[in-house]
Amino acid sequence: MAEQGHQGNQEYPTILGPDSSFKGEMSFEKGLRLQGKFEGKINTAGRLHVAKEARMQADVEAGAIFVEGEVNGNLAANDRIELKNSARYQGDLSAAKLVVDEGAVFRGHVTVGPDAVNGKGGAARPQVSVTTNPNIARPAGAAQPQAQPVK
Repeated sequence: MAEQGHQGNQEYPTILGPDSSFKGEMSFEKGLRLQGKFEGKINTAGRLHVAKEARMQADVEAGAIFVEGEVNGNLAANDRIELKNSARYQGDLSAAKLVVDEGAVFRGHVTVGPDAVNGKGGAARPQVSVTTNPNIARPAGAAQPQAQPVK
């Protein structure tokens, strides 16, 4: 019953396959790979991977979240959230670290940084409203918008 200090060979020991559909509240310890449909709430200290073919409508609190599929809901990660190039995400997110690959579609509000998810009550946290969509037409010669750091 002693907990080992390493993850072992399988990063995502729990898998909801492509033909699965689940509604409700879920928790797990290590990792979950979602390939089907999920609606509800997830709370875990582990990792969540939303595969390219997955569809999820849920609020999630996790250690780390990796999105390749379609997600609607609020995401919070103690470590990181990664939106891969095939991700389609709508909702508000908070994480210590955020990675958004080129091609990802994201609509929502972002809170990122070491204090983003630790629940410090009165601390002022910068928020950024972000909408990314590679299909937005720009006039010829128009410069690509550049994100500016919040000071």
